[in-house]
Amino acid sequence: MQNDTTLIQDLKNKDERALALLYDKYSGAIYSVILKMIHDEGKAQNLLQDTFMTVWDKAESYDEDKGRFYTWIYRIAKNKTLNVLRKTDLLIQTDDFSVHTNKEDAISIEPEYSKLNGAVTTLQEHHKEAIELVYFKGLTHQEAHQEMDVPLGTFKSYIRQALKQLRATYAKSLGLILLILNAL
Repeated sequence: MQNDTTLIQDLKNKDERALALLYDKYSGAIYSVILKMIHDEGKAQNLLQDTFMTVWDKAESYDEDKGRFYTWIYRIAKNKTLNVLRKTDLLIQTDDFSVHTNKEDAISIEPEYSKLNGAVTTLQEHHKEAIELVYFKGLTHQEAHQEMDVPLGTFKSYIRQALKQLRATYAKSLGLILLILNAL
């Protein structure tokens, strides 16, 4: 098998065989990245194809001095996936999960939701803010630690401590909610 440098040069010269060989080499890893981000096999397959079409169209813009070829493809795939997520608002929960078809289900879930909500309100203020930024506002740890103006390690510690406290105060009820949600 040819090395990447030769294949990339052939790709820049619009050699379809080079694209096929690079696809065979990198598509599995790139598909895995896309699928982890979007959680939809059909969309992930379309994004993978779109990524490699962009690789074909923009091959001449790849500069080996700026980074590895895999990293270049990874960034293309990640940006395309994030664009799809932003367009379809999948980063923000838009579905209303509070609608119940069976009144008995609604009655059994409502007290559990109240317990979870109560458990979150018992957290220390900085822990509560960290949880809200990541889990309710959809920020990454990088964005959230900047928002709170604390070091990244400290922010991650806040998240770990808050989740540990929530697990301890809510473990029994959470297990029940998960059972109910799985039954729905």
